[in-house]
Amino acid sequence: MTSDAAALDHPVAQSLLGQHAELARRCGRAATYLPGVATFCAVPAEPDATDWADLARLLGSGGFADMFSGPALPPSDWEPVFELEGRQMLWPGREAGAPRAAADAAVLELGPEDVPDMLDLVARAAPGPFWPRTCELGTYLGIRVQGRLVAMAGERLRPPGWTEISTVCTAPEARGQGHAGRVVLALVERILARGERPFLHVAEANTGAIALYERLGFESRKPVTFRGFRTP
Repeated sequence: MTSDAAALDHPVAQSLLGQHAELARRCGRAATYLPGVATFCAVPAEPDATDWADLARLLGSGGFADMFSGPALPPSDWEPVFELEGRQMLWPGREAGAPRAAADAAVLELGPEDVPDMLDLVARAAPGPFWPRTCELGTYLGIRVQGRLVAMAGERLRPPGWTEISTVCTAPEARGQGHAGRVVLALVERILARGERPFLHVAEANTGAIALYERLGFESRKPVTFRGFRTP
């Protein structure tokens, strides 16, 4: 494990301050993504009352604060919305490439014109949060069968030196054919080619996905807890 993995302890904050600064809204030391991009929020590692007040101001009364894997808990008058146990997984190193992805002509890059199909696939496959502008976070790749999008994955959080792979999903009628692994490996190759390392997050209960990522070469780094709240 390299020392720069410390950036992964606060991936949302690191992304909003760096690669995704142009997609951020800020108030004081609190930040969140623009509407339609993502709901993830960030405050400093040791926030004070002013930081939480600034985040509440950003989100508005009754706003949704998706704190992702941040360990800090908001004031007691913030209503809990969800709590989910998960894990963070890493590609083992920059030197470990993904040669099987290099010649996979079936994997296509998706663009703005594909967003309706991407939203349709997300609705059918339920991989997690994906909004109309989420694809602005990075590159999204997919596989079409007879013109219909049946699998995809994309780049999400971008802490320094790292890129998160997310929205890995396959349509119910196309599962069991290796599509998810193909798009993930294609993303791994692209990320490594620009000198960064892939990582991802997965729900602990999703044992099938964990097994897939381990087969592809990802290794577990640490357990995480995903939390969401609603502002007063």
